[in-house]
Amino acid sequence: MKKYNITVNGSLYEVEVEELGGVESSAAPAAAAAPKAAPKAKSAAPKPSGQAGAVNAPMPGTILSVDVKAGDSVKAGDTLCILEAMKMENEIVAPVDATVKGVHVNKGDTVANGDLLITLE
Repeated sequence: MKKYNITVNGSLYEVEVEELGGVESSAAPAAAAAPKAAPKAKSAAPKPSGQAGAVNAPMPGTILSVDVKAGDSVKAGDTLCILEAMKMENEIVAPVDATVKGVHVNKGDTVANGDLLITLE
């Protein structure tokens, strides 16, 4: 596995790429000249931290469904809502066990990267 840092729309992402054996191309020497690693960026999806809080949109898109309401109890990994981005349905999941404090989006809403979707406590 090789690690690379890629910047997309001003956000830095660290990616790992698996090298397949026996495949040769003219691009192989260029890959060896990868730039030095930049500082780690925040990942797009929230990671469990043991603390509840804000669940933000990891990318711009449209809310297809909201599966929780204020007062609901959720477990880590439960689907909170579905966000459509680039014709793909992305499940936005609870990062930790918590109670839904507030839902800040509705079905059909358009959201930007980082917009507040749901608050957990």
